[in-house]
Amino acid sequence: MEMPKEKGKPKGVDIFWLLADTSREERKKRRQGLLASLGIKEFFSEGKITINKRTCQGVECKLCIKACPTNALFWRKGEVGIAEELCVYCGACVLMCMVDDCIKVTRKRSDGQVEAYSKAKDVTQLQHNIGSKKRHKRTQEIFAKNDYLKRYKPLPK
Repeated sequence: MEMPKEKGKPKGVDIFWLLADTSREERKKRRQGLLASLGIKEFFSEGKITINKRTCQGVECKLCIKACPTNALFWRKGEVGIAEELCVYCGACVLMCMVDDCIKVTRKRSDGQVEAYSKAKDVTQLQHNIGSKKRHKRTQEIFAKNDYLKRYKPLPK
């Protein structure tokens, strides 16, 4: 792959970009294989999870490790470790964490919408919003099919 000429630099192949792109594809394939073996469907095209080691009370609780459905969080040398290949960015760890802003999850939906949260309140609000959109859409479908609004005429005054 050739790079275009930029401000006096000669054209050439960016080997570092090619290596990074190849390793990204390999990681994506490995991730798909791991999740498929666990029987887990992936809902998010991209994501990132971080843990603030300064505020984490992992020694005392380990609640996030217990809550993780894919075992992406694990105990390692006195701290919580993350296996990015296994994380599906579900938010269970943030929901169970007893410290706000300790675990931060950023995820991108297939439609391009980016969601970020780091508090249990944010996770529940996000889930409620997703559920309410589905309920609203379903209600509109029911009313459109059955013509409820046309059946019931207003009472005469």
